[in-house]
Amino acid sequence: MTESPARPTSPAETWRELRRGNERFVSGEPQHPRQDVERRSSLTEGQRPLVAIFGCSDSRLAAEIIFDVGLGDAFVVRNAGQVISSSVVGSLEYAVGVLNVPLIVVLGHDACGAVKAAITSQTADAEPLPAHIAGLIASIIPSVRRVAGGDPEAPIDDAKVDAGYVGREHLRATVSRLLEESEMISDAIAAGTLAIVGANYRLSQGLVDTDVVVGHI
Repeated sequence: MTESPARPTSPAETWRELRRGNERFVSGEPQHPRQDVERRSSLTEGQRPLVAIFGCSDSRLAAEIIFDVGLGDAFVVRNAGQVISSSVVGSLEYAVGVLNVPLIVVLGHDACGAVKAAITSQTADAEPLPAHIAGLIASIIPSVRRVAGGDPEAPIDDAKVDAGYVGREHLRATVSRLLEESEMISDAIAAGTLAIVGANYRLSQGLVDTDVVVGHI
């Protein structure tokens, strides 16, 4: 059985543990810890995850693999484009208020399909999107407009809009909105028991880059 390390208890310790796991993944030397039968059996009576991760649903963004953690280590919430919703906020509040995680990681990535769709939707010849997809990307469009600049009502030239910048702007907006919508999460950060890290995943390298931090890590 793979032994579990002492569970990090602070936001800073938790982020260091996750970064070490990502370093192993990037180097091609993952340990695949805590993924055996004994670990599975030990979790039947409850969970005590290290971290809550809110990320994009993209199939290339498997959080447990990227951070080289195991069963019961990560409380993961995902949707296309990591877009804040009431169900996302409620899930993260559960992780903070009931499971007592010390860290939330909001995880974006390059070449995001939801970001691309949001950019394309603002062009002159954009075709209407299905209602649910349009509703999903609506939260990304303000970031598109901030990056594009100019007349906020005019069509944009998608060739002149850097999708990477839009993704990073959206990531920061997502972190800000989470703080605005959850008093529980904001209070935990103020108390020093929680931090939020907004990070971007580089598909080609496997590397997680820190972009924005709220709280102390």
